[in-house]
Amino acid sequence: MKAGERVERTSIEQLTGGAERAGATVKPPGFGEGAVIACDRLVRIYSTAGIEVQALQGLDLLVEAGELTALVGASGSGKSTLLNILAGLDAPTAGQARVAGHDLLGMGAKERLAYRRTVVGFLWQQTSRNLFSHLTAAENVALPMRLAGVGRAARRSRSEELLEMTGVGYCRDRMPAQMSGGEQQRVAIGVALANQPTVLLADEPTGELDSDTSEEVFGALRTANAELGVTILVVTHDQQVSDQVRRTVAIRDGRISSEVLRRTQTDSRGREADVAQEYSVLDRAGRLQIPRDFIEALGMRDRVLLALEPDHVGVWPDAAGPPGEASRPAPEEEA
Repeated sequence: MKAGERVERTSIEQLTGGAERAGATVKPPGFGEGAVIACDRLVRIYSTAGIEVQALQGLDLLVEAGELTALVGASGSGKSTLLNILAGLDAPTAGQARVAGHDLLGMGAKERLAYRRTVVGFLWQQTSRNLFSHLTAAENVALPMRLAGVGRAARRSRSEELLEMTGVGYCRDRMPAQMSGGEQQRVAIGVALANQPTVLLADEPTGELDSDTSEEVFGALRTANAELGVTILVVTHDQQVSDQVRRTVAIRDGRISSEVLRRTQTDSRGREADVAQEYSVLDRAGRLQIPRDFIEALGMRDRVLLALEPDHVGVWPDAAGPPGEASRPAPEEEA
């Protein structure tokens, strides 16, 4: 099973059988092949005053094209570090990180600049960081296209299209100071989407807004995801936001720890309901993070005992052992 994936696998025989019969050698798909975002054993180490801090500790993450995914985690969990690496604002120490086929570990300065202009869009939490105060909404949206060499007519047309799509077409001639915080953030979504990026990264986009305004901003993100097909990864503490996406990924201690997947199910009476299921994530090294409340409830520490059953793996505190198993006597000391 690939770390973080929740899809049925087609057997290698099905994938390669035809080619093998024809005498050709076909390699199985590599990790993250086809994913828009693929992090493989990603490491980021910071050194401060001679002390090394591992912000990311072999993190694995896959995000498929067109997904709208929320990334959650406590302060210091590594989520902001991950977002900065994916945005091209920071470089990983080791491992692999690819976005839309771009290798973020091997990029030079010029490649990073081009990557940030055309491949990813970024939305900051602070509204003041997203817009230039001396430009109107339309001018702010047009600016990235102007820097990319897009013609005036095309800039004007796309600016109007994006402002209408995010629900703030009426703000086109307003300065940021003449707009509310929610309007500014929706204009900022237009700025982030101006150069038709493959991926939109949003860092707490509703963190400074009330619940009603947050819904408007997140609604604009959902519209962009649905109408433009852009892949969106949102870092958020807002439970209202994370509850509205199909996939919520939790990061803890520099690794992906769990995922919540939401699906629509239909009961026997034909009624539809959204059902959420939480999974722990098995990474590429075979590591699994047990939720803290489970650990505390069972008093687990230092080591645990595993037992392979026909359809599951049992985990017990070292002192407990599997149910029904007689305690084993200590081996006799050798003479």
